[in-house]
Amino acid sequence: MKIEKFVTGIISTNCYLVINEETKQTVFIDPAACPSYLMGHIKSEGLQVEAILLTHGHFDHIMGIGDLRREFPVPVYAHEGDRETLLDPSLNLSISYTDGYTFDGATYVRDGQTLELAGASFQVIHTPGHTPGGVCYYLENEKVLFSGDTLFQNSVGRTDFPNSSMSDLIRSLREKVMALPDDVKVYPGHMGETTIGHERKHNPFI
Repeated sequence: MKIEKFVTGIISTNCYLVINEETKQTVFIDPAACPSYLMGHIKSEGLQVEAILLTHGHFDHIMGIGDLRREFPVPVYAHEGDRETLLDPSLNLSISYTDGYTFDGATYVRDGQTLELAGASFQVIHTPGHTPGGVCYYLENEKVLFSGDTLFQNSVGRTDFPNSSMSDLIRSLREKVMALPDDVKVYPGHMGETTIGHERKHNPFI
């Protein structure tokens, strides 16, 4: 399994391609935007996007969905707790930065559900706090966690937005995310990669 990161969108969001190197099946995580160079890369490498996973419903993680699905009309997975966020430009914050963006038509997932995609198992870990439906996706066999805006390197996601909760976020981190092994590599929604072990020792919020 190969992971490629592209920083796109107006708030420099980390978008990830999770690629099965044998089959070229690919999962796209958090399409903040889908610029021509990214679409060109997908096509030139012969990647077959088979699903889009959203860690949460804020605009800076979803505004590339339309462009991507015009080329690859694939299902979009999100947690049911962010249904309202996806449908409301004031809740997903897009109205503050753009003319507004919404997405209707997600397939909603639950805590503990496993998605079998591109030859990998993506375990859904519901981590409310940054948004009510925030999730992390855990690939146990690869020891990889896509944390969205739940966990950053030495920090956590903001909780001064509508429907955010710092107490919920800290509970999510301490009870769920920190239950993972120290050697799990964390790919966050912004900034650089980290590990669970590093965050357990150095993150002031945990």
